[in-house]
Amino acid sequence: MFSRQLFSASLRQAARPVAARQALLRPNPFLSAFQQRLLSDHTKEAIEKAVGSAPVVLFMKGTPETPQCGFSRASIQILGLQGVDPAKFAAFNVLEDDELRSGIKEFSDWPTIPQLYLNKEFIGGCDILVSMHQDGSLAKMLEEKGVLAPLEASPSSDSSGTESK
Repeated sequence: MFSRQLFSASLRQAARPVAARQALLRPNPFLSAFQQRLLSDHTKEAIEKAVGSAPVVLFMKGTPETPQCGFSRASIQILGLQGVDPAKFAAFNVLEDDELRSGIKEFSDWPTIPQLYLNKEFIGGCDILVSMHQDGSLAKMLEEKGVLAPLEASPSSDSSGTESK
């Protein structure tokens, strides 16, 4: 009896080869991201080049001038409040390139965008930036890495510390 049920189930499955093929194409929740899709060498090299293009690199949706999501906007605002030097900053719009958009998630093994890199080291997404900003650790890290804009001298005082008129 058991073998008859098994045999009939096999016949039903054989009668639906398209469904079986589609099941093979669906992502398997038991496979790791590495096993599901390998990052192409070309994409990996492009991301490594982008990450190394500046000391502070943000992969975001939109541009710093026109962010396309609230998390990207918040990340830009935090970096601005911290005083990151624009000469040491680069942003990449993942909405312009689908391969970059999916590739950066695999590269960092982080599922969301935006993503911040500091001296080629992945720091985190918006939630991590907000937390680090609030506890002061982001300011300390940015200062240690030397990526903050130099403080401008006040025009109302000279080098001796007295006011000029």
